[in-house]
Formats: sequence, structure tokens, C-alpha cells
Amino acid sequence: MARTGAIRLIGLDPGLQRTGWGVIDVDGNVLRHVASGVVESSRSAPLARRLLELFDGIVDIVVTYRPDEAAIEETFVNRNPASTLKLGQARAAVMLAPAQSGLDVAEYSANHVKKTLVGNGHAAKRQVQAMVQVLLPTAGSQSTDAADALAVAICHAHNRSTRRVIRDAAGAGA
Repeated sequence: MARTGAIRLIGLDPGLQRTGWGVIDVDGNVLRHVASGVVESSRSAPLARRLLELFDGIVDIVVTYRPDEAAIEETFVNRNPASTLKLGQARAAVMLAPAQSGLDVAEYSANHVKKTLVGNGHAAKRQVQAMVQVLLPTAGSQSTDAADALAVAICHAHNRSTRRVIRDAAGAGA
């Protein structure tokens, strides 16, 4: 499938150490895997340097694949406040990269992504990975982070028209 008529989406699964990314083309109901992978930060580097590594890595991907829209997974809040804060900072760095390029960035909870792909908001990671392989057979086997990012892109592909209608309706009342 050529890109003509298709919309290109990038899904992002933020993490301070490893941020997954996945690019798909969507043409009607047809999904096509374009590319996917992981951007890693240096564990021994100071926090600011690690955030910059993530930001620069995602900027390079956005420049290379030129998506039309982006989607990111919302931060999962855990019991450790310091870890949650660092994840939030990584998420901000990752979210800024497509926003800087002028892309709309949609946000989805992990439960919403799982429910969209598997039909169960509490599905196991391997169930999500299996569904990504079913929906994008040319993607092959992916790391957990890349598969999660592709899942976010697929979720956005299935929900973007509803999100646009809601946003347009909200804007019409203003």
C-alpha cells in the first residue's frame, strides 16, 4: 500500500530508560507497519542528559518518518513517587518532540489501549503483543516497548475519528 491517501501515525510508549515507538500507515480499515523500535537513554547520565537523549531520538524518528499525528500512553502512577515523577518527565520530553513538529498528540490510558486492542482493559502484555502481531503481521516480533508503542498507534487509529468529533463539537460550542 502506498502512502497516498493514507494517514501516518506514530505511537509512543514513554519510559526513562527505554521509550518504544511505532509508525503505522492507516488507509480506511487497513493498517500497515512502517517502522518501530526503541530509543534508549544512558543510565549513567544525569537526568537532564537522559531526557535530551529521549527527546532527540524521537525528533529524529519524527523527521525521518514524517507522521501526520502522534499518540502517547498516559503515565502509570505507581507506589514510588520518585519513579512516577521521573516517568512523567520522560513522558514530557517524548511528548514535546512531535508537538514541536506541529503534530497533534493524543493521549490514551494503558487500560484504554488494551481494551481497544484486546477487548479487555486488564489484558496481559503478551495478549497485547499477540494482537499487534495479528493486526500488523509484517511487523514481526517486537520488543515489549515497541509492541506497546504500536498498540498505542493502533488504538489511535481506531479512536481518532471519535476524538475529532468530540473535539470539533466542543469547539463549535465555544
